[in-house]
Parts: sequence; C-alpha cells; structure tokens
Amino acid sequence: MKVFLESHNINNPYTGFGQFNLHLLKGFKHCNDPEMKFVVHTPKKRFLKKLFGNFFEYKYYLGLRRYPRFAIRKKYDVWHSLNQNTKVEPKYDMPYVLTVHDINFVEEISGDINHPRNQLFIEKLKRAVAITYISEFAKKSTHEFFDVPKVPEYVIYNGNPIKELLDTTNYQPAKALNKKFLFTIGDFRERKNFHLLVEMMQYLKDYQLVIAGNDTRPYAEEVREATRTFKVEDQVIFAGRVDDLGKQYYFENCEALVFPSLREGFGLPPIEAMVFGKPVFLAKTTSLPEIGGEFAFYWDHFDPKKMATELEEGMKVYENDKDRYQTGLKVQAAKFDWNIAAKQYIDVYKSLK
Repeated sequence: MKVFLESHNINNPYTGFGQFNLHLLKGFKHCNDPEMKFVVHTPKKRFLKKLFGNFFEYKYYLGLRRYPRFAIRKKYDVWHSLNQNTKVEPKYDMPYVLTVHDINFVEEISGDINHPRNQLFIEKLKRAVAITYISEFAKKSTHEFFDVPKVPEYVIYNGNPIKELLDTTNYQPAKALNKKFLFTIGDFRERKNFHLLVEMMQYLKDYQLVIAGNDTRPYAEEVREATRTFKVEDQVIFAGRVDDLGKQYYFENCEALVFPSLREGFGLPPIEAMVFGKPVFLAKTTSLPEIGGEFAFYWDHFDPKKMATELEEGMKVYENDKDRYQTGLKVQAAKFDWNIAAKQYIDVYKSLK
C-alpha cells in the first residue's frame, strides 16, 4: 500500500502538531511494515532525510497546493490528513483518513456552523472513510458539535515523545534559577492559562515558575503584564522555545509540572513529566484526566489562591508517599507509545484495502 501523509505541519517540530508528525514517522520507521510505503508531504525534506534516509518518499510542500487548481493529482491507496486544520486536499477521490486532535476552533474562532473554519472541517469529515481521534474527549466533542458520518472511528492515543533520557548535566538555562521551581510548557495562547499560574505565584514565594514556549505571541505580553501586576517578576522566568535537551532539563529538575490548560485534545507535557516521576497538576477538563490518570493532581476551579493551596497540599501528599507516586506516574507514562500508535494507524490503512 502506498500511503500519502499530509504532514506539512512538521515544519515546526516543536509545536504539538509538529511533535505528532515527527514521532509518528519515527513509529512508522520502527514498525518497518513490508506491506507499507509512505510518501511524506513536507517542507523539511533535508531535515527528514537526515533522520530517516530513504525509508520514506518525500513530496515537497508548496503553499499553492492549498488551492484546488494546484491540488495534488496523483492517486494513492490512502491519503491521511494528519490533522484537522490542514487545507491541502487531494484533487481526486481516494480512501481518506482524517485524524482529529481537537475542535478548539469552535470556541476560539466561531461556533457558527457556516463559518469558513467550520465548513472546512465539515468537508474533511465528508471526505473521510475512516476517522481517528487522539483521545476519547476529542471524539466526544466532535460528535457534540458536528454531524459525523457513519464511518469506522478509532481512538489512537499519542505516544510519549521522550524515548531516550538525555544527559542534562552541562545544560545551562537561559536565566539562572535560584529557588526550587515549577515548570510549564506550551504555545502562548489564552487557553493555556499561563496568566493564572503567574497570579498563583504571589502565594508561592518559595518557588519560581519557568514557562517555556513561543513567547512572541500577543498573549505573552498579557502574561508578562501579569508578572508586573502581581509583583512576581523575580519569580517568573520566560524560557522561550527549548529543544529536547532543555525540555528534559526542566522536567528533570522541576518540583512539578503545572498545566491548567482549558482545552487539550491530548496534552503531551503531562506524560513527559511523568516519565521523570514528577507530580503533575492539571486542569480537570477535556482530555487531561484521560492522560493524567489516578496519580495526577487536578484543579477543578481556577482561583489562583486556591490553586496555590491545593498545589502545596498535593506536594505534601506526593512527598509522603513518594515511591508509590513515582512508580504510578512512570507506569502511566509508559502506557503511551508511538510504536504502538503507528501500528494502530497501519491497521487502519490496511482495513481500507
């Protein structure tokens, strides 16, 4: 089978979509299924060839392919749209698999079913002969807002991006840390609730907070303003985008991951933190309880003072039963494996023969 992977979001491998694309490709290579041949649609052919050699075929991504006149004309045994946002579609009909990560756009852009963003998604649903979701929550919310066609549906959990522990001994963070610290990471968007974490820090004077992510977005200025408003500039560190080594350094050395995100189709940072046996404090919303499991701590409200109190109480619970919690967190993290996920996607492709 020849499978076309519409994976141009790998252009930035440190975003959520980029991580999904990159690690799924690694899973496909690990599976090395002799019945499968993959064509990867990407603007990063040179980067991927260094990683994978000629295991994949590569088709160079051009922005013009978003328009029908320049759409890809070649037919494949399966076309897999690796996320629900891509505007690149095949010129002709062929077996089409759609992966849904989230439908945040309904709340963040428009709830009007006739809005172009929603119509784009509806057209993708209509094309699909199979739909995969990265969590039960993603499936449930899609059915809540859209008329999903009666085609086979699958929930395939993402894997854990951390497959190898790196030596962080010589890593130097961009800004010095002089206290024990809490860590959070993600794209700077309002739904991440970073501003609430900043407000929380006024009640946690013994901690610093490290926020990693693309802090050039407009929301980042709102977060910076919060540090001034609540007089916690010396406690909050903006680490910017970090590579794998930096990310592992912060996970390895933090006291806990704090992740009060309002909307997550899956949420990779919690399972990354759990690899290190670190306590995770999550919003009790969307997919996060699925991912965190029974050893995570959950905020079911967003009052910063109460969040601080519950964090301190949770840390005491964790420290008083540290061995059991660390073991439980690591076991939970091990449930998520990209090689297993890749095999499940391959099974979906084969079901369409």
